[in-house]
Amino acid sequence: MSRIGKKPIAVPQGVTVTVDGQAVKAKGPKGELEFVVNELCTVALQENEVSVTPVDNSKPARSMWGMSRTRIANMIDGVANEFSKSLELVGVGYRAQMKGSSLNLALGYSHEIDFPVPEGVKIATPKPTEIVVTGNDKQKVGQTAAEIRAFRPPEPYKGKGVKYADEYIFRKEGKKK
Repeated sequence: MSRIGKKPIAVPQGVTVTVDGQAVKAKGPKGELEFVVNELCTVALQENEVSVTPVDNSKPARSMWGMSRTRIANMIDGVANEFSKSLELVGVGYRAQMKGSSLNLALGYSHEIDFPVPEGVKIATPKPTEIVVTGNDKQKVGQTAAEIRAFRPPEPYKGKGVKYADEYIFRKEGKKK
């Protein structure tokens, strides 16, 4: 039995959820999202709660049960209050700034990197060494932050690179003479 799948999803005030067959739509102050649930699960909306149940007790149905419930919960949470990921740039001369609808990064390469901001995601640079990615879709926010981090992942000797704000970089000792 899925411990996550069993829990009903509470719908907060200001958010409207509609279930149309396998399609679940959530509309709130931060936008509107839609998710189509796999046919191995059924979705029901009672009062202010959304519940997901598997069609049968097969392994694939139970696998999709918890995942579907989590995706719907993240969707409802995203339209109520946005998700955000913070990134830090560590290194001499490393900086970021917004230029129109793209993020301009100077990460120690011979050229600057222009990263186009995906639709449904907002990027802010409060400081030249700080990037904040926000949006109502948790998957898009995480994917965008991961793509920015992939331009220069942090290295273990000096910790230079693009890292998440809450990330710990395991340090290695340099060469000894």
